[in-house]
Amino acid sequence: MTTDVRTRGGGPATRRPASRRSHGEAPFRFAATGAGILLLVIMAAIAVFLISEAVPALQANKGNFFTELTWEPNGSQVFGIAALAFGTVLSSAIALVIATPVAIGVALFISHYAPRRLAGPLGYVVDLLAAVPSVVYGLWGVAFLVPLLKTPSEWLNAHLGWFPLFAGEGAIGGKTMLAGGVVLAIMILPIIAAISREVFLQTPKMNEEAALALGATRWEMIRMAVLPFGRPGVVSAAMLGLGRAMGETIAVALIFPATFGVTFEILTPNGNSIAANIANGFGEATPIGRGALIASGLVLFVITLLVNMAARMIINRRKEYARSGA
Repeated sequence: MTTDVRTRGGGPATRRPASRRSHGEAPFRFAATGAGILLLVIMAAIAVFLISEAVPALQANKGNFFTELTWEPNGSQVFGIAALAFGTVLSSAIALVIATPVAIGVALFISHYAPRRLAGPLGYVVDLLAAVPSVVYGLWGVAFLVPLLKTPSEWLNAHLGWFPLFAGEGAIGGKTMLAGGVVLAIMILPIIAAISREVFLQTPKMNEEAALALGATRWEMIRMAVLPFGRPGVVSAAMLGLGRAMGETIAVALIFPATFGVTFEILTPNGNSIAANIANGFGEATPIGRGALIASGLVLFVITLLVNMAARMIINRRKEYARSGA
């Protein structure tokens, strides 16, 4: 069987067998399916490894792993994940709240406001910032940001101390949850901005031109056409940044004071995270201690999966709008 192949002008060109079009289809389908299966196998292997290494430590634990605030697996063998999980979620949430609005603003400026001659270099700068090693952000945070945040922290505590996040007595400032959250926000901001920029640039021009033709201002056009179309992409970018914030190790290990407690006071020297605790304690850990650290890594693995599943549900709810706008 042959198929007519026509030129752009509509005239007939050479004829080729239709079977040739399907020669690469089967290998590509098998390769794509194999890649998906391989990814699932790798994730399953990681989960099996974490569980197998964590079970002996969990059996030796003399406390409740999910509610215990103490972390002493090398001595009294009493340890729990509550404080570490709380610190991980809180610091990542602070980073996401700070970084996402700024990243969306940067993406909109590059995609719809900046002149083309300026938008290109700005886009390259944002992409380069996303590739900066995390240890650089951590060192910058310890040397520059931590002392800089002391005065704003005292002001927030003095004027907004009635709010739980800004409450606290005694030492205010220094290595706090706020400092760690700001460093994480600066780390994930380029990732969210770069992905959001590319998503906003994919908005159908007909939608934008229709809004402008109806008399909308540029901001109204962005609010009615660009932001709704790019919302799934922005959510994906934010979740990708959240995943990096949750798994960040060196930067938060340099900034967090490595305390084990549950408190919403982000202006006092309190805070720790699962990744930072693993980095700080793995070198001197006993076999039970290493198992406990691996068990905490398993909890981080589960939290990350749950966050990604929630993001996928949000994206799927917006899929119909994206299809209608394409």
